[in-house]
Amino acid sequence: MAFEPPRRLVRALGETAPSGDDWLEKLPEVAQQSVDLRELTVERVQVPGGRSSLVVLVRRPDGTPAVLKLAPRRARPESERAALARWGGLGAVQLVEPFAAEGVLVLERLHPDVSVRSLPEAKALLEAAGTLRRLWVEPPGDHAFETVAERTGRQARVMRDSGGGSGGGAEVASLVSAALEAREALLAAPPEVRLLHGTFRQSKVLAAERVPWLAVGPDPVVGECAFDLARLVRDRVEDLIATPSGASTTRRRIKRLAESLDVDQERLRGWTLFRAVESGVRALRVGRPRDAELLLEFAGWL
Repeated sequence: MAFEPPRRLVRALGETAPSGDDWLEKLPEVAQQSVDLRELTVERVQVPGGRSSLVVLVRRPDGTPAVLKLAPRRARPESERAALARWGGLGAVQLVEPFAAEGVLVLERLHPDVSVRSLPEAKALLEAAGTLRRLWVEPPGDHAFETVAERTGRQARVMRDSGGGSGGGAEVASLVSAALEAREALLAAPPEVRLLHGTFRQSKVLAAERVPWLAVGPDPVVGECAFDLARLVRDRVEDLIATPSGASTTRRRIKRLAESLDVDQERLRGWTLFRAVESGVRALRVGRPRDAELLLEFAGWL
């Protein structure tokens, strides 16, 4: 079959691809080789799919449903593989392939079209938070995962190099300054070291058979739990912005999530600010002004 990458993947990788990168051009050939090597039967490419990988629904030679996932090196698929191996299926999707191939993962099949986001908001947050808690384990002693300090350091340098606001004016520059100050204060005394999902949100939690919900698509990082939880705070940001009580709802959400997961509320607020501003500035830089507007308005409430 033709392994045509979904438009969302093409658009997202186009925003981040370095000059001369030909991963998308080679993807159909690599996908076919991966299928042939494993004697997989292809059902369909998952659409709209993710923003950093091609996801193909397949069946293994014994008929077991599975997922073939192919990702470019810059998406850190080997780091994802290591994290999934560490979790061993507890709270996250399981690896089912006994051998490693660079940029290729074979995973247990979940229900790709049913995420926790399909639940009412309060229930979705509760289920997502419960799933996230199970992922917060000690990293292996010899791990090579990126740390929160390293990842946010790269992000902070880009934010500074872009002039503080990526053309967004004094208001955006002020938010960038506040976010960078919050990061410095948070890193001065990190309270814990845990293996984190890294990009956790409601859409990353899918319905499963062996347990109700499992996390997928980590970009793992090692650091404090508040960093991981911060991305969940702004879930459904469009709905929050559209509601007159959005600011107060956000503050209640921070309090509720912090209390339910034993995370310091102020540290959660600080990382939520940094991550929202970083995402907003990045959206401005790559030409997504509507997304930037939502994220930076949200950040202004913090």
